[in-house]
Amino acid sequence: MKKIFKFSLILFLTLGFVACSNDDDNTPDPTENEGTIADFVEGNEDYSTLLAALERAGLVTVLDGTDEFTVFAPNNDAFDAFLAANGFTALSDIPTEVLTNVLLNHVVNGTVESTALSTGYINSLATFGETDFNLSLFINTNGGVSINGVSNVTTADVGVTNGVIHAVDNVIGLPTIVTQATANSDFSSLVDALVAASDEEFNYVDFFAGTSSSPFTVFAPNNDAFAALLQALGVSSVDEIPQTTLKRVLNYHLIAPANVRAGDLSEGLEAETFQGESVTFTLVDGPKIIDATGMPTNIIATDVQTDNGVIHAIDGVLLPQEVIDDIDPTITRLTQTNGNLSTLREALELTGLDEVLDDRMAEFTVFAPTNAAFDTFLDGADIQDIPVEALTQVLLNHVLGSIALSTDLETSYTTTLATYGTSANNLSMYINTETGVKINGVANVTTPDVLAANGVVHIVNAVIDLPTVVTFAVADPTFETLVAALTRGDQPDFVSVLSTPNGTSPAPFTVFAPTNDAFGDLLTELGVGSLDDIDGATLTATLNTHVIAEANVRAEDLVSGTVGTLGDDIEIDATNATITDLNGRVSNIIVTNVQAANGVVHAIDKVILPQL
Repeated sequence: MKKIFKFSLILFLTLGFVACSNDDDNTPDPTENEGTIADFVEGNEDYSTLLAALERAGLVTVLDGTDEFTVFAPNNDAFDAFLAANGFTALSDIPTEVLTNVLLNHVVNGTVESTALSTGYINSLATFGETDFNLSLFINTNGGVSINGVSNVTTADVGVTNGVIHAVDNVIGLPTIVTQATANSDFSSLVDALVAASDEEFNYVDFFAGTSSSPFTVFAPNNDAFAALLQALGVSSVDEIPQTTLKRVLNYHLIAPANVRAGDLSEGLEAETFQGESVTFTLVDGPKIIDATGMPTNIIATDVQTDNGVIHAIDGVLLPQEVIDDIDPTITRLTQTNGNLSTLREALELTGLDEVLDDRMAEFTVFAPTNAAFDTFLDGADIQDIPVEALTQVLLNHVLGSIALSTDLETSYTTTLATYGTSANNLSMYINTETGVKINGVANVTTPDVLAANGVVHIVNAVIDLPTVVTFAVADPTFETLVAALTRGDQPDFVSVLSTPNGTSPAPFTVFAPTNDAFGDLLTELGVGSLDDIDGATLTATLNTHVIAEANVRAEDLVSGTVGTLGDDIEIDATNATITDLNGRVSNIIVTNVQAANGVVHAIDKVILPQL
């Protein structure tokens, strides 16, 4: 049955646009002609049918003026084939308004020579219904120039005074959804899906080529999107997807009757699909469509206008709730079905973490960076250029070993599955929920609570790189005064020093970080009004006394006794978790083991002073 439908699709296209042989004696001369487009057509016997059509449609005067046009010109043989294929015996059998629109579908504004054509969409002067929405032409320049997959340029760049003519071997009929889906090879998997989903009761190819329930708004997944879906479902072709499932998926990509163009979309707009479930649109960082998973999928091409609807290309296959309930996808499989996470998907596969996050017996929370986030992070490099071990740790720095919904998150530290060096000590993550959800001061959650069979995904707008001790000082507003001290203009470049990667001297670091309150108490103690009242040398010595170099001393590793810092010595009391400076002043360690990739931070409630 499916082979029959594939044959029917080919037959449909063949009947609509029969190839015509060219008469070499009537081939236009691709040189500059003195007359207009209309003059050229009138003076060439092989275009007498085109001339008659233009006269009947009242377009001769349009093409005889000074406005410049590009015309894809079918010869008499092309018109004869077109009339026969559509059951007409003469031009007069075609309603004038239809003939006019067909002719306008061969005309493009301006002079577009063949060298300016490239594979992609351009607009003809034909319009959709009574609107001013121009119909799209798909130009394919892979091996010559073809238009809408049905007409080929046989002679290019015939110059005239008001534009250029390209001779074509077929009439370019008014395109349907099917026309454009089959013309663009990037939708070949979608076409296969339409065929595979068709049966005796409902033929998707005929449906999308017709007008019943039209106009259509189709969100068309590209081939990469379908490849990811097949991978997620563990099948090799759309033929292996249960037909009921495939029907639900395809119906979920259709809004009808409606011709919803990009300009009609708005933030938070909901639209009911042909499947019965709604989708939501967001315009944040470009137009996106949100399916039942809650994940946004990129709309990567908009407003491919046909005569029975409009197509928008998307980089993921949308999943309705009914299908999600059936397949119950894991976190890995959710990333595989979403084009907006294709770089993350590739990274997971490179590191083998796709198998980890596919484990249905485990529970995870994943902060998932979008493709745009990875583009910024990679800065022109390829994901494969990153050593696998390093990439693995970066990815694990986005994963928690338990389920944390957005309502569970609060301003605090947690630990990721990334580790410090070769140890078993997990890196910390600082979550700030004061305004939305921000991670380590660098990544914001843009889409929370995408549920999976083995956890939850929160989409983020930046890659969360392995943190340094500076990362946490900057991210945690508790340390704002400390950061102000470290970055004061008269101070050494503490930020660069404390950002030194692990394994390079003087990293790793153990930092005893005074809170804002600790600095406030210091100012009172010293009888000064602000940080600016502390002289530069004293401030430098003070800050140095809070850092132990070349050591990652966690709370459980603290030993009572004298310890050397980058400044003066300090006295550690491991039992009572206190630090005594050379002035006899005691600081309490109030937060421990904020683990960075190049050291560890412990918060203290009093600033440590060098010997006064």
